[in-house]
Amino acid sequence: MKKLLSPDPAKIEPLPHEPTHDRAPDSIAEGTPQWLKKDLIGLLGEEQVLYKALDLIRYATDASPYRMIPKVVVTPATEEQVLAIFNYSREKQIPVTIRASGSSLSGQAQGDGILLDARKHWAGATVEAAGKQLRVRPGTIMFRANLALRPYGYRLGPDPASGSVASIGGVVANNSSGMCCGTAQNSYKTISSLSFMLPSGTRINTADPDAEAQFLRAEPALCEGLREIKAEIEADTALSARIVKKFSIKNTTGYHMGAFLDGKTPLEIFRRLMVGSEGTLGFISEVVFDTVPDDPHRLTAFLIFPDMYSACAAVAPFIKAGAMAVELSDRASLHAVEGKPGVPDRWKAFDSNATGLLVEFRVATPELLLIAEKAANDILLTLPLLETGSFTKDPKLAAQFWTVRNGLLPSVGGTRPSGTSLILEDVCFPPERLAEGAVDLQQLIARHGYKGYVFGHASAGNLHFLVTPSFNSAEELQRFDTFLRDVIELVVGKYDGSLKAEHGTGRNIAPFVEHEWGPKLTGLMWKLKRLADPDGILGPGVLLSNDPESHLQHLHTIPTVENEVDRCIECGYCEPVCPSRNLSTTPRQRIALRREMLRQPKGSPVTAALLQEYEYSAIETCAGDGSCEIACPLDINTGILMKEFRSMEHTRKAEQIALKLAKNWGTVEKVMRGALSLNAATQTILSGLPAKGLTALARTVVSEDLMPAWIPNIPHPAKTKLPATGKAGAAAVYFTACVNRIFGASRGEKQEMTLAEAMVTLSDRAGLPVWIPEDLSGNCCATVWHSKGYVEGNTYMANQVVESMWRWSDEGRLPVVCDASSCTFGITSEILHYLTPENLEKHKKMTLLDSIAWAHDHLLPRLQIKKKTGATVIHAVCSTQHLNLAGKLLTIAQKVSETAYNPIHSTCCAFAGDRGFLHPELTHDATQEVVAEIKDKHFDQYISSNRTCEIGMNLATGQDYKSVIFLLEEATR
Repeated sequence: MKKLLSPDPAKIEPLPHEPTHDRAPDSIAEGTPQWLKKDLIGLLGEEQVLYKALDLIRYATDASPYRMIPKVVVTPATEEQVLAIFNYSREKQIPVTIRASGSSLSGQAQGDGILLDARKHWAGATVEAAGKQLRVRPGTIMFRANLALRPYGYRLGPDPASGSVASIGGVVANNSSGMCCGTAQNSYKTISSLSFMLPSGTRINTADPDAEAQFLRAEPALCEGLREIKAEIEADTALSARIVKKFSIKNTTGYHMGAFLDGKTPLEIFRRLMVGSEGTLGFISEVVFDTVPDDPHRLTAFLIFPDMYSACAAVAPFIKAGAMAVELSDRASLHAVEGKPGVPDRWKAFDSNATGLLVEFRVATPELLLIAEKAANDILLTLPLLETGSFTKDPKLAAQFWTVRNGLLPSVGGTRPSGTSLILEDVCFPPERLAEGAVDLQQLIARHGYKGYVFGHASAGNLHFLVTPSFNSAEELQRFDTFLRDVIELVVGKYDGSLKAEHGTGRNIAPFVEHEWGPKLTGLMWKLKRLADPDGILGPGVLLSNDPESHLQHLHTIPTVENEVDRCIECGYCEPVCPSRNLSTTPRQRIALRREMLRQPKGSPVTAALLQEYEYSAIETCAGDGSCEIACPLDINTGILMKEFRSMEHTRKAEQIALKLAKNWGTVEKVMRGALSLNAATQTILSGLPAKGLTALARTVVSEDLMPAWIPNIPHPAKTKLPATGKAGAAAVYFTACVNRIFGASRGEKQEMTLAEAMVTLSDRAGLPVWIPEDLSGNCCATVWHSKGYVEGNTYMANQVVESMWRWSDEGRLPVVCDASSCTFGITSEILHYLTPENLEKHKKMTLLDSIAWAHDHLLPRLQIKKKTGATVIHAVCSTQHLNLAGKLLTIAQKVSETAYNPIHSTCCAFAGDRGFLHPELTHDATQEVVAEIKDKHFDQYISSNRTCEIGMNLATGQDYKSVIFLLEEATR
């Protein structure tokens, strides 16, 4: 039976279009073959096996131009489950590809057999030796690992620009480096020990005192083979010298055969070989890094040179003077970031040869900073710059420079023509020949008719170049092949550089490993692979390939999709912050699935299967909070598209009901407070059973995306009566949000005053009284309708609230303060598109403030902190990130607490207004990591700034989260 007001997925079926050659076959509509699904569920349990069509296609995409559809996706939670997968793979001869974050740029995270997710259940980090070491699991995101180290003054050596999405497993497996680490601080040089599992099932922790003996007993043939390879390399002095020379610069082409020269014993050799092996030798379950000092004193400059030669000539003097990073950007790259924060408008006037260098010095003490500053300024005097250059000590300005640099890849990718792919290659020239190599590279790109971009780590001779080909025809594939072969001849033939410097070999360079290393050493790499993985089950084709054209296979098209998301390059930066990342789909996956629908012909069974699964997994479980927009370098908010889809699926009847609710919102507020009173009464007497039963029954009849579920921590109703205030002498209008007019204190918690009473008292105390309008009831920020895609209700309420605020504020004379951050974001940003021209002009003339900004900027300077609380933990809701208020929330907490803790894993709680009532499982999954982080810590206060988010965090943690205004009021009494 179809539930009442259920959405109709057919309404979002793509309009007629041309299918593509690389579309998923019809058989994918059935998902994983039944026999394989049954076998793996029997081995691992159903929760660890993803087998639907939607699952297979969403995991077929990573940050590379390749796409391979797996037969099944598994998410093992333990080493025992990994072992079971390896054993099954050997028995059935189905290859396994290991994937972590899927941020690989060369297809390493792709496979058409069993895809093993090493992210979901494999996160966690422990700081050891006072920060000098970090024990970390492969699914941990790089930036979170560094956040754990920050209080100790250390960081990890590898520093890839993709650190906000890349996982430790991927960084180690690819020996990724980055802006500062060069070859001295990469994973190969800074890993102290690691734990790994071979395809045979052998498990070794290299830190164990008897690890060498364990390895010899368990893998005698592998150990003997490693000795043989070592002896053969050492006997060939020319080959040994070549290995040393090649690895003196960045190089991740093939296996790191320098391990046979650097390691003395089989295990010492193999531990090093695991770094950069791209998941083809074994599974890494834990790594211990020796960390490096995170020197706090910094000088940063973004310098503009007239051409590539003059920019590259400046690299060596800066490096000699001690610069930690020298990053190069050609004119095309600079053009791609124009308009970004921190990018001056004057850059638009530079000619086509202009080249940028981002230079940074990092030192441990102020005294060393003075020395570095003198050296840097002396060099500046010798440079032929297009504009006056200077070094800054301002961390905010430096952060803007780095934001521009770190966002180069996605920003460049976002400027590609619709329907084209993104190819990023990664090469290394001898540093002394960098300028020649860079200019040759630019000319080669132009000769093949591509609009190319060259940027990278000039300090190491490591350049990235980006082109945007189309793979819709055989001619385009041939053009790309010719181009790539010319690049290979340039880098290796002319400069003897590295075909891959830090991104791992991947599927696009696997056929050319021999071209760089020659037949002898490549043959020894194949021998190594057969020794460690005799059945060839791990990552076939990822690092070595006998097929000279394998780099042309599985290249995917990029169908044009809706404007809101068409620029997406599938980099995955959005995924670590997405609330539904562990439950259903991520923004990248939502877009990838939509693109697959555009690959399919009309009447496709794959499209039909995807549409049915997309409804819950993509549309209903999108929190719509916009966290993805904050993380995305292209500012793509996938939630906007999901809301548009919700709107498309509405019936005319549903729109009319939503509009009627908007027009009668004051009555709705009363009804909801009444329902909360009734719930409170039944909770006291009957433990909530009636409400739980009624809502469960209702959800069997009405769409679950409209009928809320019962949750055990539904709060008491708010007081009907608001505090008495007067407009005369008021410093601001106080718009207490409807969520605070409806929801009161948490169950079992007693509050001396309501939030409105606390705000009024606190403002009076600071000498800045606020006024609550008498006709406040019935006004709302419109998020209720906006989040569900009800256009008419949203439009009505958006215009009503602006007209009310215009009247209350005396046409903009008084600022308007809102006490719920998501509502503040609604009235400042989300309603703008729905306003009439007249109301948009009114909106521009008003000052709208969140309670955090009001408290931090206006009240706090006028108040005296008299009594601090003990330990406080904050939950900075996603709207505070949009409003740039998270830092101010933390500052207030620090002022009124002995200690204030901002969790490393704090992201959107996914309660998202009422989405947590509709899909409580979304909040549960979104908060798992932060709950685990804080559960064993003691806090006296749990604070936030949005009532529904506080309900969500109460549900997740069992703690009473409440507005920071309460804490500030108590501290200043």
